[in-house]
Amino acid sequence: MLDVCLLGTGGMMPIPKRFLTALMVRYNGSTCLIDCGEGTQVAMREKGWSPKPIDVICITHTHGDHVSGIGGLLLSMGNSDRKEPVTIIGPKGVKRVITSLCVIAPELPFELKFIELSEKEESFELYGYTLTAFRVKHSVVCYSYSIEVKREGKFNLEAAQKLPIPRENWGRLQRGETVVVDGVTYTPDLVMGEPRRGLKVTYCTDTRPVPAIATHAKDADLFICEGMYGDWEMIKRAKDKMHMNMYEAATIAAQANPKQLWFTHFSPSLFRPEQYQKEAQKIFPRAYVVKDGTSIDLLFDDEEDKERDE
Repeated sequence: MLDVCLLGTGGMMPIPKRFLTALMVRYNGSTCLIDCGEGTQVAMREKGWSPKPIDVICITHTHGDHVSGIGGLLLSMGNSDRKEPVTIIGPKGVKRVITSLCVIAPELPFELKFIELSEKEESFELYGYTLTAFRVKHSVVCYSYSIEVKREGKFNLEAAQKLPIPRENWGRLQRGETVVVDGVTYTPDLVMGEPRRGLKVTYCTDTRPVPAIATHAKDADLFICEGMYGDWEMIKRAKDKMHMNMYEAATIAAQANPKQLWFTHFSPSLFRPEQYQKEAQKIFPRAYVVKDGTSIDLLFDDEEDKERDE
């Protein structure tokens, strides 16, 4: 299960009842935060989630509305007696920017590990999930992110019982290891079924439409994408500022076919973004304008089946 909370939905500057865009994803006791603008800590507290378990912080780009809250956040994490390292991922230069912002937190009790992205696409195995960063098109170097939990196939007990190997080797095969017994090699595929569908969340903001977005959001359980403007009359401004409107985001979703699309990163001038939802749903029916603190528990297929049965 993935716990997902869109802490804030604002772009450029926080306004009353709308914090800056930040996403929090929890899996198996570990938390990943994507972006950390001003007000992120308050949004987190309102949700009732703690910053202490944050192991990974992903930065899309180093504009102030996406990073200005990180110094205070790390300070709060230090005051919560966190000792484990925190990994910060972002475009080249993110270490310099974050280090500068952390002048207010000079003696953190944990190490900051930086990964600076340089390729168009990079993937990392972290805390049981796969994190993929892919470059998008903004006025500065900017990345979007997918978080994916992959699932192995089910263990085939009957097939394992037919193998002439001791039972204690079954666990090694389940973990993906190759086993050699009496000179014979046994591979995991002998006892494991086909990989099952996992879970995927794709987060994309501050960009013009590019093919990589639909590619990475394909069949996602949740696609979160900026819809900075809702009116087609604002399309020129969106292009000039290297952003998207809701209808462009919905068009990408129609190509990618996620289970849901949530809009985020609303312009401060967009007072009632929900008024554009119906038009966006004509392009992609499962498109939703959501509010700060909207959350969802994403379940594996068999967990969903069990929940329906109950």
